[in-house]
Amino acid sequence: DDCALFAPAPGQQLAVSSDMLVEGRHFLSTVRPERLGHKALAVNLSDLAACGAAPLAFTLALALPRVDEAFLDGFSRGMFALADAHGIELVGGDTTAGPLNLCITVFGEVPVGQALRRSGARAGDDLWVSHPAGGGIGDARLALEAFRGHAVLTGEAFEAVRVAMEQPQPRVALGLALRGVASSAIDLSDGLLGDLRHVLRASGVGASVALADLPRSRWLAAQPAALQAECGLAGGDDYELLFTAPEAERARIAALAAGAGAGATRIGRIEAAPGLRVLGDDGRPLATLPGGFDHFRSP
Repeated sequence: DDCALFAPAPGQQLAVSSDMLVEGRHFLSTVRPERLGHKALAVNLSDLAACGAAPLAFTLALALPRVDEAFLDGFSRGMFALADAHGIELVGGDTTAGPLNLCITVFGEVPVGQALRRSGARAGDDLWVSHPAGGGIGDARLALEAFRGHAVLTGEAFEAVRVAMEQPQPRVALGLALRGVASSAIDLSDGLLGDLRHVLRASGVGASVALADLPRSRWLAAQPAALQAECGLAGGDDYELLFTAPEAERARIAALAAGAGAGATRIGRIEAAPGLRVLGDDGRPLATLPGGFDHFRSP
């Protein structure tokens, strides 16, 4: 039919989000089709995770320069493998000729009143970030810097951070587990500081972040301090969860993250005083802070 027809279960709200990936802006032409299919869906599932919503279905709008069966085969396998892992189906969309452009709209459901929002952070809350177990944030940006020739990585390190950039893992299980525990949440798509500012603005609070507490992989930890800070604070493309929770929930959050197959690290605190302060290794606020990704200004 011309429309997909579905409804959430009784007592549930629909959660809907769209993300577009444009070649040359969000991904390189050298990306493997399987990974591109995975990422196209993963970035949308990450939005559901940040709201604590369970995935239901998705649509795909796809523009292609030409019919390329090998590309479409790999793309489909990557996308449907992730869809199958989350028990959802492709229920509609559109295809057309044009520059390579992928737009997915994802649908989820969440119990009425239990959605994680950006507006719930309160003074005294801990500030947390999820990450791969044993890893950290910022690897996707490190991969981009390697592609740009601004970072030198060995073959093993380059492949590890490239996977982080091209095949992020949406934290859906953790998002569901954080319902009723986290006071606010957002997914990291445009850099930690840029996305944190959205939470602070919506919640009417401030925050302090300890640079030394940012979780980082051994690949990023081996880089110069300035590059580590840039990747961790403003990297973008992490698709991890940045969330707040009362101090009393610390042990519970650690257990929930482990149960969801992820790590979670406290990186700061929500404060009543407005503004965002990043404390350097000496404990003093950094004089200047990197900005988040801006689609119309960032290179």
